[in-house]
Amino acid sequence: MPIVFLLSIGLQVACAIHVVRSGRPLYWIWLIVIGSYLAVLVYVLVAVVPDLRHDPRGRNAASKTLKIIDPERRRRELKRRLELADTVDNRRHLAEESMQLGDYANAQELYQSLLTGMYTTEADFMLGLAQAQAGGGNYSAARQTLEALIKANPSYKSSEGHLLYARCLEELGHTEEALSEYRVLADSYPGEEGRFRYGRLLARSQRQGEARDVLRSQIRRAELMPGYYRRKEQPWLKAAKSELAQLGDS
Repeated sequence: MPIVFLLSIGLQVACAIHVVRSGRPLYWIWLIVIGSYLAVLVYVLVAVVPDLRHDPRGRNAASKTLKIIDPERRRRELKRRLELADTVDNRRHLAEESMQLGDYANAQELYQSLLTGMYTTEADFMLGLAQAQAGGGNYSAARQTLEALIKANPSYKSSEGHLLYARCLEELGHTEEALSEYRVLADSYPGEEGRFRYGRLLARSQRQGEARDVLRSQIRRAELMPGYYRRKEQPWLKAAKSELAQLGDS
């Protein structure tokens, strides 16, 4: 059977399902069946596209698709905004987008440019700078930035900042200090990364028994959580199971 014919049938079925689910008049189905590709095109333009514009899920799907096709699209838009108005918000948004794209050097430069004047010790900007420094592999600078952040903003709380500080200590070879921080994060971090990193560092420190206990507890705890939580944390749970397997625990 020609693939063009199969594609036509598939598109017609998809549009017919959309007609029923969206509550549109059923005569659309007859038009779609009779008109083939032309009718499908018309239906998509007059019904599907407007629905996507008003459906948050549709907008999110379209946004993700555009990001895959053209990952630099949003950054170009943010650069144009910055050229039109050199504001703190525009610089921050561009720095955040650069981080998302893995352009840590540009993100670092932007965050450093923000840390001036009345924003010299702005906690969120200092954390952004530390994340960019760590992303670029400069964990020593990231640690110094985080320590300066806490000194300037003693009441500032950030689970992401705390986790980053522990990672910096680990990367710099300060194992006991890192374990101390991870021990706290194992209970306080809103996700599974803190628990996994604690268990893994215990294993790397030849404390296999403690590592098994932490990782087993992590997996048991996750099994009691809602399904959406397990799906969201799946990469860390999968990593924990893999680490357990390497430790001789299936």
